[in-house]
Amino acid sequence: MTSSVQGVQPVNNTEPAQHYDRIHEAWELLMGAEFHYGFFADASTPLAAATAALTEEMIRRAGFQAGERVLDVGCGTGRQACDLAERFEVELVGITTSETGVAAGRELAARRHRFDVDFEQRDGTDNGFPDASFDVVWVLESSHLMRDRRALLSECARVLRPGGRLVLCDIIRRREIPFLEVRERRREFGVLRAAFGDAHMEPLTDYAASLTDLGMTVTDATDISAETLGTFAAWRENARIHRDEVIALIGVDSLEEFVEATEILERFWNDRTLGYGIIAATR
Repeated sequence: MTSSVQGVQPVNNTEPAQHYDRIHEAWELLMGAEFHYGFFADASTPLAAATAALTEEMIRRAGFQAGERVLDVGCGTGRQACDLAERFEVELVGITTSETGVAAGRELAARRHRFDVDFEQRDGTDNGFPDASFDVVWVLESSHLMRDRRALLSECARVLRPGGRLVLCDIIRRREIPFLEVRERRREFGVLRAAFGDAHMEPLTDYAASLTDLGMTVTDATDISAETLGTFAAWRENARIHRDEVIALIGVDSLEEFVEATEILERFWNDRTLGYGIIAATR
């Protein structure tokens, strides 16, 4: 994981869709059914409860109303889309560049009889939907994989109806990273890229500034790095519990790479290099 703002160039051109197609099933075992970071009340919080709590933080800011149309950008396994449609009686479209993700989402929606949920293979930075066609845009932990962050936020703003809401959470960069430090930690960045894909983090303030420039009103921008720190220990515990199953899916080298990556991220959280933020804005 490197920051495009810092000018660090990737070692290879691993595409997010290809990366996620390869590791999708293994990551459900490692990260849990919700497929994202957790919001931990304390160290004893189970991962499933913590990931559900992070989803609740998003929900609180989204303000769903029955009958609204919602766009889920980077929809993961499709579980959140199905859960939101069922709980709030909204019509939901999930998009991802991953063919595997679309298939998993459609299979889940069919199994749960969610005819108000659809999944499509589209790019969040050029989604192709008409202007003003959604009431809420939901972006849970996918923006860091999109190089053109401005294009993503512009598309989110474009497809929102007047009064529509955007809610986004993701990994953020919390400080400038000097070039010499980037060189010294090159191996660590390489491990993160191999484990999690070609990611690019920006400060939470950059998200807020871009949304303001796009005519959006930022209603909340909160650093929740402390609350998400427990995620890494929980992922390592899942790696221990599901070791044999994960190795069968992605091999022992990839599993060990994943575990090392969680240790690196934990250090980055603790030294305030990286962290996690949540932001909400209205059209």
